[in-house]
Formats: sequence, structure tokens, C-alpha cells
Amino acid sequence: MTTITNKFKQRGAVSLFVVVFAALLLTIITVSFVRIMIQDQQQASTTDLSQSAYDSAQAGVEDAKRALLRFQSICNSGGDCSPSSIEYKAISSSTCNESIEKLLDVSASGDEVKVETGGTNALDQAYTCVKIIMQTDNFEGVLEKNTSNFIPLIGVSDFDTIKIDWFSTKDLQVSTTTANIPNFSATSAPLLDQASWAILPGPNRPSIMRAQLIQFNNTGFSLGDFDGGASVNGSNNTLFLYPTNIVSTVKSFASDTRKTAKAANVPTQINCNNLSGAQDYACSATITLPKPVTGIDHTQYLNLTSLYTKANYQVTLWKGSGPVAKLVQFDGVQPEVDSTGRTSDLFRRVKARVQLTDVNFPYPDATVDVTGNLCKDFTVTDDTADYKNRCTP
Repeated sequence: MTTITNKFKQRGAVSLFVVVFAALLLTIITVSFVRIMIQDQQQASTTDLSQSAYDSAQAGVEDAKRALLRFQSICNSGGDCSPSSIEYKAISSSTCNESIEKLLDVSASGDEVKVETGGTNALDQAYTCVKIIMQTDNFEGVLEKNTSNFIPLIGVSDFDTIKIDWFSTKDLQVSTTTANIPNFSATSAPLLDQASWAILPGPNRPSIMRAQLIQFNNTGFSLGDFDGGASVNGSNNTLFLYPTNIVSTVKSFASDTRKTAKAANVPTQINCNNLSGAQDYACSATITLPKPVTGIDHTQYLNLTSLYTKANYQVTLWKGSGPVAKLVQFDGVQPEVDSTGRTSDLFRRVKARVQLTDVNFPYPDATVDVTGNLCKDFTVTDDTADYKNRCTP
């Protein structure tokens, strides 16, 4: 008797298992791709909403700038802008959006201000809270190479000392916390050409900070008062703050030696250190101010110029010296705008500094500012043919 064995049943079972596992594998792969696509889409949507909320916060900053310009125009036209005035209290209010409510084209909707583009608000954009802080602890800025900035010295109270800090981690050309400080003697501080400045001791060398104090009496003042140094109506003092590793003490604008024969154009050496987590700036100079000019109504400016390289910097005002020194806040010089923007249910917060410039007194950065050569030609003649370009730099 012959027995026939059916071997095809085992083959069918194996095929079934292969099909089931292949289907599961394809399902897992498909679900994974769908999940990745959804996550990418959500991330892109969140990024767009975040950027839109940031733009809303920036719109609040721009409205705050316009509110500051309105406040400045009231002050320039003789309005009361004292800290006790209604206008000053409104512009520096701690209540959200109160500082911008007097702008004619700004209207609050509930507790926020809608941001419309082209007459619509399709993205549901708004800024929810804008505040302007008029009194700030310091003045912050960035000076590009060989550029300057005028800083009005206006404090909430009297001060007799300023402190200048410069060169932060943002100025490092090489990714490190080491600032290359030249090792010079107390009597040696060479002024090099532009190309040689970064060669020794290295590329992370802080800049020389040129600090110029200008003060004058608002009545009875003439430009000639600057020529003789200190006077009853005005004074002009300059220090070249040279970065070294020599321990420095408190300096004084009274030590300006530009107009003396024995030590003309001698830089003032300032101690600089390597940057660390607790140290925001490598170089720091504390400078006492000369006696103010006569008269209560006087004006003071600090003109800073970063020579050789760019520099992030801050300026602070102080009363007294040593452990008892008291920080004096700037008043209305560089207000801080705190703005929170919203798009849908996502919020972004922005803080920005705004430097106020008096349009009625546009102080210049320099008498002549050129790149390259400067050619001057002076001719006295009665022949019009002589008036032609005779300069060849």
C-alpha cells in the first residue's frame, strides 16, 4: 500500500506568515513616515507662528518708538516733561500699552492691540503688552571699527564718575574666552598701523577706546571756550584708553595731556582681563569727571570711538567712589522697550533699547569722515577758469 504525503500545507503556512509580517512591516514604515511628516508640519507651523509672534512684538516696539518721538516733540515745544508731569508718567507707565495709547492710529481691542497688514488680520496677530522704561541702569551699544557715538550724560541725579566697559565675547574673532592682552611696560604703549594691531599678541585683541568729554553752559557759551581747556563756560577733554595687562586705577579727564608739551598724545593704559562667565567685558575704565561748568543749566556729552577693531560696550554713571559708590540711572537717554507679541496662542517677548536723538540738535560724529585719502585745495583768483578740480590724492 502506497502512502501519499501532502507537503503543500507547510509551504502555504510559510507564505502566509511571510505575507503577514511583510504587511506589518510596511504598515510600520508607512505610519512612521506619516508621523515624521506630521511632526515636520507641526514644527513648520510652530516656527511660522513663532516668527509671526516675534513680528507682532516688533510692531509694538515700533509703536513705542513713535510714542517716544511724540513725547520728545512735546518736550521740544516747551511742554512739561518733568518726571512728575502727566506726559512723563504716561510714557513710563508700568501699565501695559498705556505708553502708546495717545497715538492717534493705535486703538486697543480689549487688553491688546491688533496688528493689521493690508487692512486685514488674517493671522490673528497682536501685541498684548508694551512698556517703556525711561530710566535705565546703563547705556549699551556696538561700535564698528573706527566709528563713534555721542552719548548724552543725563542722570536721574548728580554723578561725578563714569565707567566704560568694552570688548565682549561677541567681539572675539576666534572661538575662545581668551582676549589677547598685550604685555607692555608702564611707559610703553605703541600706536601701530591697522594691519599690525592684530598680529601681536593675536586676533582677539581689544580696541583702543577714545573717550571724549564735552560739556558746556547752555547760556553764554561759544566754541572758543573749547580751545583753552577748562573754562567757566565749556571744556573738552579726551583720553585714549589703551588695553594692557597693567593694573589700572581710577582715571580722570583732568589728565588730558593733548595740549601740554611734556606728554602729548600719551595713551592712558587700562587693565583688561580674559573673559569669563561672570565677566561680560574684558576692559573696564573708571573715570572721574572734571568740575562742571558754571551754571545749573549745562549739557554734557561723551563721545566714544573704537579704534582698530569693533567693540560692544556699556557706560554707567556713578556718584562717589570705592565701596560707597552709588549707581545713577540714565534718564531718557536710551529707553528700554519691553514688548510681548501674540499670534494665535503663541507668544514672543522682545526687549529693545532705543537711543533718543534730539532732531533740533543733530550733533555730528566728525568734522570730516572719509575712507582713503583726503585732498584739499585753496585758491584765490578772479578768473573763473581757475575753478576746477586740481586735487589729485
